Amino acid sequence: MFTTKTSIVQVIRGHLLSEGIVPVIEQLRAQLLAYDVLQMDETRIQVLKEDGRAPSSQSYMWVQRGGPPGRAVTLFHYDPSRGQDPASALLAGYRGYLQCDGYEVYGAIAAKSPAIRLIGCFAHARRKFDEAHKGQGKNHKPGKARQALDLIARLYTIEKALKDLDPEARHTQRQIKAKPILDALHAWLQQARPEVPPSTLTGKALTYLHNQWPRLIGYLEDGRLEIDTNSCERAIRPFVIGRRNWLFADTPAGASASANLYSLIETAKANGHEPYRYLRHLFTKLPAASCAEDIDALLPTRLKPEDVPEP
Repeated sequence: MFTTKTSIVQVIRGHLLSEGIVPVIEQLRAQLLAYDVLQMDETRIQVLKEDGRAPSSQSYMWVQRGGPPGRAVTLFHYDPSRGQDPASALLAGYRGYLQCDGYEVYGAIAAKSPAIRLIGCFAHARRKFDEAHKGQGKNHKPGKARQALDLIARLYTIEKALKDLDPEARHTQRQIKAKPILDALHAWLQQARPEVPPSTLTGKALTYLHNQWPRLIGYLEDGRLEIDTNSCERAIRPFVIGRRNWLFADTPAGASASANLYSLIETAKANGHEPYRYLRHLFTKLPAASCAEDIDALLPTRLKPEDVPEP
């Protein structure tokens, strides 16, 4: 029986660095890839003792967020590379919507897989116009960057109003309310883009909007889709905040252990669990799990928060 947070942390370390936790992660990954809506992003991590690499080299945490309604899954995966190979491995067998930023590794994967439909992220498009607007200074007359921000803000106002609707109703309301604004934004883009030097911040924002347009409007296709990948970025944020404190991982094994722990914690949180309470329950029961059904019963997507006993 575990009586302190120190003891549970010790047990967690032991399991994460062994094979014991792998079946849990594998079952969560199967749930994630079985559902046809998925978001992906990646963030850097420094690992000091990677074979053949300098300690200052940058490695990456790949993050996937998806799963069916009411059973959200967030998974972290460590890899030294930000290239196409790890992304392809993480998406092996996946069929459905993939929402991400404009990083073209995802585009290359989708080009080879007709089963994957890329959806863009309006937060990334908005961010580029915001940078351009701020770069003009406070005393500068509002220009095209401000115009784009105003139109995009109207799209977000609509999303806020529709957030509590079921997917079918949200889809219908987007056609009525969001599509006319998107049409107006596209018409404005066609007019504004030739008027701005592409090397300027505003020009770069316009180019991004133009290149990403077919993906950016993809969220109109299905009411389950979001306008951006902010929910995935919110799941990454605790890792980014933690990185400011611990700075780096010592070994690849430690980085993978961190990925597994963040996966469990963020998936638990997404399903209404208090992380410590859930982890304590999981690592108390996991040693007795003898089959896939036993492990499935311990997943944070299966357990209801009220079914997890108090420490």
